[in-house]
Parts: sequence; structure tokens; C-alpha cells
Amino acid sequence: MKTILLTGATDGIGLETSKKLVSLGHRVLLHGRSQEKLNTVADELAGRSTAGPIETYVADLSKLVEVVGLAADVSENYCQLDVVINNAGVYNAPFPSTSDGLDFRFAVNTIAPYLLTQKLMPLLKTDGRIINLSSAAQSPVDFEALRGHRTINDGEAYAESKLALTMWSGALATSLGDNGPAVIAVNPGSFLGSKMVKEAYGIAGKDLSIGANIVTRAALDDEFASASGKYFDNDSGQFAYPHPDALNAAKMGAIIEEMDEIIAKKLSD
Repeated sequence: MKTILLTGATDGIGLETSKKLVSLGHRVLLHGRSQEKLNTVADELAGRSTAGPIETYVADLSKLVEVVGLAADVSENYCQLDVVINNAGVYNAPFPSTSDGLDFRFAVNTIAPYLLTQKLMPLLKTDGRIINLSSAAQSPVDFEALRGHRTINDGEAYAESKLALTMWSGALATSLGDNGPAVIAVNPGSFLGSKMVKEAYGIAGKDLSIGANIVTRAALDDEFASASGKYFDNDSGQFAYPHPDALNAAKMGAIIEEMDEIIAKKLSD
């Protein structure tokens, strides 16, 4: 039985993935923004005949202090994690910027999973895994937008935030080498039927199990054990090349450096 933290577990790909992981008997730590939704999901999952242990954790990932709090709560309860699945993501933003003065998409899709991963790194074994949900939508990162100094539209912010996530995944994998968990970016599939896709594009979308199946495979299967630093494109069903910027060491390093500066500044304000 593995201990797995899954962010954004109350709907979409996260919910479908949680069903698969729990049904396989693993201990799943469910994250969401609403305790009420988490309780509903946990009750549903607990009723499955092969269900493993379930715990719930509440945090608003648009707020860096709550990301730190989430990591602290998990660390208080566990000295070891096997897998962290950074699934939570947003396309439409309720407000132009977060309470930290950052674009919602960059905050939730890029910076929060990076910060959470860094804080939980002491809990992850060398044979552990960090699965980051990327996207086929990847565009060069506007650093002014990343800093929260320039407003860009939903599509631009989403694509740039997902490329930035893919870039730091590769950079972290390189820095860890054989001395840390595998870090793998996964495009779960385009236009899957999540709430995010329905709101963004006005379409029903494809079966969510397409995404949940590949995320579960990435988290557990042997085929991904030596895939650290790679990008899996589920649209083509294979490991593939991401955007060229996610293969450029200098640009990848610049993303890490910028995020470290942003986090240090925002948490000290």
C-alpha cells in the first residue's frame, strides 16, 4: 500500500483518479478547497469494497501561506510519502489576481505545486514519484505575467502556466538526479470532460477516465519508474518532446530562480 497525496481531488480528473487509487487499496490523502466537498467524496470512496485509508486536507492553493500550511499538515501526520500528484489546476480566474498579487493560473498551476513539492521533499523516498499534470497547451512564459505585473487572457495564462510547470519539472528532475524521487510531467489528454474544460470551451469533453488512467499509471506502474524528467503526452499515448523551452536548461533554470524569488518575497510580506 502506497501513501499518495492528490491535489484537486474533489472533481474532474482528480476525483476519477482518487476513485482508482482508493479502489486499488492505497492510502490516499485527498486535497480540496472545500471541506464539505471533501467529506462527500471521502464518504463515497470509503464505501468501496477494496477501499484503502482516506484522509482529507483543505487548502486554497491560490494562497501561498495555505500551500505551506498544507505541507505542514501532511508532514505532521506522515514521515513518508510515496507519491505526490499535483493535479489541481484552473483556467478561468474568479479575479484578475490572488491575494498575493499573482495571476490565479500561475499561482495555482505553477507556483503552488512547486512550493508544495519543495516543502514535501523530505518525505519523499528516492523511489517515490512526483506527478505534475501538464497540458498540450504550452506557450512561452511571460515573466512579467508570472510575477503578477502584467494581466494576460485566460488562454495565454493557462498555456504559459502549464509550460512553466513542465519546465520546473524537468529542472527539478535534473537537479535531483538519482538522489530523489522521479519527477514526471503528464499531459492527461486534451479536452477531457472536466468542469474546467466545460467552462473554458463550452463542450462536454471526452471521458475523464482517459486522464485518470494515465495519471494512475504514472503514479504506480513500473514503466514510469525511470522516467524522471520526461514528458508523457497522453494525446499520442507516449513519451514525447514538450515545448522547446522545457528542454532549454537556461530557460528552465530561470523559471526556478524566478519562482524562488517570488515565493521568498510573497511569504515575507
